[in-house]
Amino acid sequence: MSNNPPLGVDAATGSASAPAGILHLRRGGTSVVIDLAAHPAPAIVHWGEDLGVVSESVLRGLAEAAHPQRVSGGLDQTPMLGILPTAADGWFGTPALEGHRAGSGFSASFALVGVEADDHRATISLVDPEARVAAQIEMRLGSAGLFHQRLSLRNTGESPYTVQSMHATFPVPWDATEILDTTGHHLRERTPQRRDLAIGTHLRESRRGRPGADATVLLAAGRPGFGFESGRVHGIHVAWSGNHRVLVERGPGGDAFLAGGELLLPGELVLSPGESATGPWVIGSWGEGLNALSQRFHDEWRERPQHPRRPRPVTLNTWEAVYFDHALPRLHELADAAAAVGVERFVLDDGWFAGRRDDTAGLGDWTVDADVWPDGLHPLVDHVRSLGMEFGLWVEPEMVNPDSELAREHPDWILRARTTLPPSARQQQVLDLSRADAYAHISSHLHALLDEYPIAYLKWDHNRDLVDAGSGPEGEARVRAHTLAVYRLLDELKAAHPDLEIESCASGGARVDLGILDRTDRIWTSDSLDPLERLVNQRYTGLVVPPEMMGMHLTSPVVHSSGRTVSLGFSAAVALLGHFGIEWDLTTVDAGEREAIAGWVALAKRLRPLVATGRVVHVDGTEAGIDVRGIVAVDAASAVFTVTQTASTAAHPPGRVRFPGLRDESTYRVRVIAAEPGAGQSALAWAEHGVTLSGRALATVGVRPPLQFPQQSTVIEFTAES
Repeated sequence: MSNNPPLGVDAATGSASAPAGILHLRRGGTSVVIDLAAHPAPAIVHWGEDLGVVSESVLRGLAEAAHPQRVSGGLDQTPMLGILPTAADGWFGTPALEGHRAGSGFSASFALVGVEADDHRATISLVDPEARVAAQIEMRLGSAGLFHQRLSLRNTGESPYTVQSMHATFPVPWDATEILDTTGHHLRERTPQRRDLAIGTHLRESRRGRPGADATVLLAAGRPGFGFESGRVHGIHVAWSGNHRVLVERGPGGDAFLAGGELLLPGELVLSPGESATGPWVIGSWGEGLNALSQRFHDEWRERPQHPRRPRPVTLNTWEAVYFDHALPRLHELADAAAAVGVERFVLDDGWFAGRRDDTAGLGDWTVDADVWPDGLHPLVDHVRSLGMEFGLWVEPEMVNPDSELAREHPDWILRARTTLPPSARQQQVLDLSRADAYAHISSHLHALLDEYPIAYLKWDHNRDLVDAGSGPEGEARVRAHTLAVYRLLDELKAAHPDLEIESCASGGARVDLGILDRTDRIWTSDSLDPLERLVNQRYTGLVVPPEMMGMHLTSPVVHSSGRTVSLGFSAAVALLGHFGIEWDLTTVDAGEREAIAGWVALAKRLRPLVATGRVVHVDGTEAGIDVRGIVAVDAASAVFTVTQTASTAAHPPGRVRFPGLRDESTYRVRVIAAEPGAGQSALAWAEHGVTLSGRALATVGVRPPLQFPQQSTVIEFTAES
C-alpha cells in the first residue's frame, strides 16, 4: 500500500485543474486511444491495431465518432464506457468500483484531475470530492503491445472506506461476439469452452484463494469462428494468485468490454483515512488469431530481467518413481540412472521432512527427518552433485497438517473463520502467512534449508484451495493478505539466494497466473502426465505462459494419473516443446529403453534454444484426429513441428497438413527427425528422404503426413536453405 496522493491531486483539497485532449499510446503494434474529455470521465475509444502516426484532428474525430447518442427511454445524456464507469454516472453495466462507508456513502462519480503520459504510458488521476475518494489508473503498453492496466484507490475522507470491488476495463470491438475461456479440474486443467456473447454478462470467478484448476487463464472475445491462425480476438489475464474475477459484457447500446481484477471477500479491503490500495495488473492482448495474441504475452515476458536465461535443465522428479519410499540406496540408483540418460536436475519430492511417511502428517515441520535421513540430506545431495546434476527439493510452505508439531504448538496460525477448522482437503489446512510470527517461522526454516544445502531449485507446491480463510473466529478475511505475504516470501528468498529457481505447483496447474510467474521460473502445468490429455492442457496454458516456463515431462508406460498405456515416443514428443523432464522410475527400464530415453533427452537439449526463444504456432483446419503444432525461430530460419495422431481419421491415408509461420520466399529442407515404429513413414518418400519446399507452399499447401496409429507423434524439422 502507498500513502501518496494520486498524481495531479492536491493532498489537502483533493482538487486540481482538469487537463483535456486525446492520448494516443503506441507500442509493439498496438494503439490505445483515450478521450480525456469524454463524458462523464475519460474513455478508451480504441484498443487494438496500431493506427500509425495520426494528427490531433484525426484522433479528435475518432473520439467524436465514438460518442453515443440519446435514445428514447434512456437518460438525457447516454454515458460512454469510461475507464472507471460507475452507477452515479448513469452506467447500468458492471461498475469498475463499488464501495461504502459502513453501509452509507456508496455512490461515486469521478472527474479527471491529472494526467502524466508519454508515448506508451499514462497515469490518469481522478477524484470524487463528495465521496472523498481518489483513484489512479496506470496504463502502459509493453514492448510487444500488451496493454497493462492497474487501479489504485485512496481514501481522502475521515472515516474508513470499504472497497467491495475494483476492476480494470478493456473495450472490445462491436463484432467480438464469440467468447473463449477455459475450465477444468484436477488432472484436466484449462479445457477450452466457447459460447456466443449476447446482451448481458459472462462472469468467471475464483473463490478458491488461488486461481484454481477450473479457472480461466484467459478470457477472450473475438470475431465468430476465430482460431489460432485467423480471426481478430482480444483477451485479458489477471496477474494475481488469489481470488479474482473476469467478465465480458455487452450492453443494449452496443458497448462491449472485458474487465478483470481481484475478487474481494467481505470486509477484506478497508481503507483507513489517508490509506490507499492498489489492485493487480490486468493484462490485455489482441491479435489476428490466438497465435498472435499469445505471442505478445511470450515476447514481453521473455524481456523481463529476471526471466530465466540459461538453458532449461532437463529435470527428473522423484515422485512417481519412489513416492514416500526415501531409501537412500534406491535414490542413489535412481540418480545414477537419471545421470546416465542426460538429466541435469534431480528433484527430491514429498516425504523428506519430519513425520512425513504419508500425506496425513508432517506438513509444517520443515526439518529433515532424522529417522529416515540420519546424516541429513547430505549423502543424497553430494551423490547427485557428484554426477554433475543440480539438486532440487519439494516444499509446501503455505500448508500444515493438523497432525504436526507446528499445528499442535500454534493452532492459531491456521487460516479459519470459525472455531472449527475449515473442511479438510488432502488432510491439510493452510497457514496464515500474513501473521508476522507464522511468516517468520516458515521463512526461517526455508532459509535454513537453503543455507545448509546447495539447493538449486524448489518445487513449491500448494495442494488445496483456501476455504473460509480468516484470521480466526469472528476475524477478518485473509486471502488477499496471505497472497501478498506469499509474494513477499518468494521475493525475499530470491533476493537472498539469487541463483535459486522456483517452480509454482498447485495440485498441478491450479496456480497458473502471471502474478506468481513473475516470481518463479516455471509452472507444473498439470499433475496429469497423460500425453493425450496434455495436448489440450498445454495448448491453452500456452495462451499466456511461454513454453520454456511450462513443465512438460515424459511419463512411464502406464500413466499414473489415467491408467492409459502410452509409448515412449508419444510421451516424449508431447513433452518436447516445453521445459523437458522425466517423471518415471528409470531403474526399471532395460538398456534399449534407456538408450531411447537418452536420445529424446539429447533431442530436447538440441531444441531447447528454439523452444526458449521461438514463436509458438498451432495449426487450424487439420483433419479431426490430427494435431499439428510447432515452434518457429524468430528469424524463421528454422522450426520444429509435431504431427500427432490423437484418434483414427476418416481419411486413410490422411490428407495434407500445413506448416504456417515460415518465410514465404525461403526454401526449407523438411525432414522427419523422430517417428515411432509402425507409423508408416517408410512408405512415404518425402518422410524417408526429406523434401525441399518453399515457406509459402508449406503454409498454404503442406505435405501429406506419415500414416500413424492413434497416440503416435512424428517430429519434423525445417531448416532454411535460402
